[in-house]
Amino acid sequence: MLNKDSDWLLEHYSAIADPELSGHKFARQAALAGVGFPIPRLACVPATVFDHVVGPECAASLGTDLAAPERAQALRRRVREIGVPNELQRILDDRFDGIAGPAGLVAVRACVVPRPGDEESGEDSATDPFAGLSDSFLYVRRADVADRVAACWASAFNSEAVLYRAHRGMDPFAARVAVGVQRMVMGVRSFVAFTRNPLDGAHRCVVAAAYGIGEGVVQEKADVDHFFVDRVSGEIEAHVEVKSRAVGWDPERSDHGPVDIPVEPSLAALPVLADDELREITAVAARVEQHFGAPQDIEGTISADGRLHLVQARPVAGLARPEQSEHAGRADGNEYGRPPILWDNNNITESFPGVSCALTYSVGRELFEVAFTDLYRRMGVPARVIRRNRPRLRRMIGYLDGHIYYAIDNWYRLHGMMRCFRPLWSTWEEALGVAGRESARGPVRRTARVFHLAEIAARLLAHPRRVRDFLRWWDGYHARLDVSRMGPSEVVGAYRELWTQLSSRWGVTLVNGVFLFTATWAANRMLRRWAPAADRSVLNGMLSGGQLNRSAMALHSAVALASQAATSPALRDAILADTELRQLWAELTAGGYGQEFADALREHLRRYGDRGLQDLKLEAVTPREEPWTVLHAVRAYLRQGQTVRASVETAEKVHRAARRELRRHCRNPVKRAVLHVAFTAMRTLLRVREDTRFCRSQLFGDLRALLLRLGSHLVAARRLDQPKDVLDLTVDEVLGAFDGTMAGADLRALAAVRAAERARWIEADHTFPPRLATDPDRPVTLALATAVADRRGSRGEATDSSGVLVGLASCAGTVRGRAMVVLDPSVNADGTRDRVLVARATDPGWLFLMMSAKALVVERGTLLSHTAITGRLLGIPTVVALPDATTRIPDGSLVEVDGAAGTVRILDGES
Repeated sequence: MLNKDSDWLLEHYSAIADPELSGHKFARQAALAGVGFPIPRLACVPATVFDHVVGPECAASLGTDLAAPERAQALRRRVREIGVPNELQRILDDRFDGIAGPAGLVAVRACVVPRPGDEESGEDSATDPFAGLSDSFLYVRRADVADRVAACWASAFNSEAVLYRAHRGMDPFAARVAVGVQRMVMGVRSFVAFTRNPLDGAHRCVVAAAYGIGEGVVQEKADVDHFFVDRVSGEIEAHVEVKSRAVGWDPERSDHGPVDIPVEPSLAALPVLADDELREITAVAARVEQHFGAPQDIEGTISADGRLHLVQARPVAGLARPEQSEHAGRADGNEYGRPPILWDNNNITESFPGVSCALTYSVGRELFEVAFTDLYRRMGVPARVIRRNRPRLRRMIGYLDGHIYYAIDNWYRLHGMMRCFRPLWSTWEEALGVAGRESARGPVRRTARVFHLAEIAARLLAHPRRVRDFLRWWDGYHARLDVSRMGPSEVVGAYRELWTQLSSRWGVTLVNGVFLFTATWAANRMLRRWAPAADRSVLNGMLSGGQLNRSAMALHSAVALASQAATSPALRDAILADTELRQLWAELTAGGYGQEFADALREHLRRYGDRGLQDLKLEAVTPREEPWTVLHAVRAYLRQGQTVRASVETAEKVHRAARRELRRHCRNPVKRAVLHVAFTAMRTLLRVREDTRFCRSQLFGDLRALLLRLGSHLVAARRLDQPKDVLDLTVDEVLGAFDGTMAGADLRALAAVRAAERARWIEADHTFPPRLATDPDRPVTLALATAVADRRGSRGEATDSSGVLVGLASCAGTVRGRAMVVLDPSVNADGTRDRVLVARATDPGWLFLMMSAKALVVERGTLLSHTAITGRLLGIPTVVALPDATTRIPDGSLVEVDGAAGTVRILDGES
């Protein structure tokens, strides 16, 4: 049902970013706008409105006897007759000023959305470019918007679109259309750019630029300059034409939309883009590629004030693979031109150092997925957006020869779902040790920053209560859990129930991190501005002291035990004696040196028994499993003479010194008071972070107990030799052994293989670098060996080939066939079967001719034009920008087309 304005028109980028509602074309723009890329203001009429208005007509047409072309024509006519519902027309009129301004113009574009549950389908998807088959209208006035929306709906049934879907094996009438309404940027120069050379996948940004708007480039109606920019060296190769034609807006012909316009004679021989503009475009294009994780085809325009605006981004269609061209080479160690997978463990190695067992990794991966899903939900990310990103949530961390790494690009994509997180990127990067990754995010405008920080402040109001509720729940759960007498089904049930609870509660601990990043960002910013001479020690000192967190309480508890032992010479001597700790523990807890100390030891173990070295690694041994290890710390503190009072006084002394330094560097009492508020907030949030991290240690302690308990039951069932053999299984395998979800049955052999592998990793453990890049098209074990050894794949260098006729190579491959010169696309499609189609230019209406051709040769076009894209989509040799091809290639002559070299050789006839 369409009950609200937001059901008829999507205006928030988080809603538009759902391709099943908006289509890939607009979802990508919304995703880019959401992380700060310069995207003109956009709204979208979702496909659900198309379903509501057009769907019944499609259903009614099923009962007719019309052939497909006649049915498509009837549907187009019927959709135009129905038009746009009054409610949508009202909303479009109301929102027009917010999109374009009172005197502005808009672009109205259609986009076929993916089929439900199949995000790889749909227009502008990675596998289905559908280039140019949906209608677009530019320079649209307020009064015409509704009519253009209806025209976009009707374009779902354009004959070439219906034919294309039939050719792809899809229901030709099953398309669903979203319509974007976007502020029309009055561009004076426009460009289309590939982040990789579409011919050979080389690491060069290919830019086609023309005066006017981008339609002149993609529709081959303008004279175009070509530029090739090496993304590593910045070297530019320019092919500059003398330009006379462009496409743009003529105020005197304002009712005609885009029209042909002349190029000023003074500009005709000059490059459309200066070198610095080309490098800016290349940098922006690289960031877009990094954001989407694949080579991109982007369109943009430059307004009269010199500002760059992006109006489209889509995956490169039919990117050449090495076997398609002898000139192809590797790019960045990846033969398909796709960017590497980036790994970083600067931060996570604190939790999972060195080699971790399979059980630790599987539990850690599950916790990351569950906790961050809850975080994004709490921070206002729509559920459908979270669901769409679940594959990334499952891959937040990787397991590289036993080492746990962040899959860092997934983190950027996932955190980018939180609008309010955008001002915090640099603070977050510094905290995770991944600074310098600006290419994975866009800039944040000042006004947007204010809005995002205000949103965070509003969410902060309820945070203290939610933290209290979380700690109350966790303390109760942890205190009640006792696995010692649980049978297998009870353990499995308890494990699954715990994760059910975690999925709706653990996000609080991560929300606290967002608030902490915010407070850190604000405090650092104000400190630099108001006390520029103050060094880092001021900030660190201001965070010292205050209320103890749970981690500090664990430390103080051990110090208190040492202080208590120091009051009794006999007890002190017993602890400091060279007695085996297990035996000493038994004597102490039996009351051999007083019941009070025995009770204090047991209370310490109850409260803090899960805190130990590497306590998030399930293979680690904590005091809960070996309680006598507590005495290591007690013995050390006793030798050092540590006391709780001394520890507290030291922290307070540091805090007082920092306050004096702050007073010295910031004389203004009001500014100093504001800084105190920021530091207090940081200190409070830090305490909550440490409290919840302590809860995390307890959580892993409980998980360890549950899973080792299942290990004991598997030993009893003779499926394993020792309970700790489960450490070399995954959680799903351990649980699956009891609930019937495990593929296979030989747990003993599987655990033995993994244990041997882990032993090899530990024995050969060379310090892995904190950052790695692996080839996504190779098995990780092979790519990892290359990355660790710092070997780079070689890149071949393209070489030129000569030929009788030379154009612009657009799609590799070599074929021979009879030429068919086509000046009018109304010819019979059978005429082009197994022929080389030669034309002046093409548009989407030529698609039915192209699909049966052996090769494509056109006089106009660029690497990024419709002909080139279609050629790559169809996988047939394509040469564009071959001057006078229709007159120089005789109709019916035998020709050889080399799409890699961009040549056409005439084998008979006259040239």
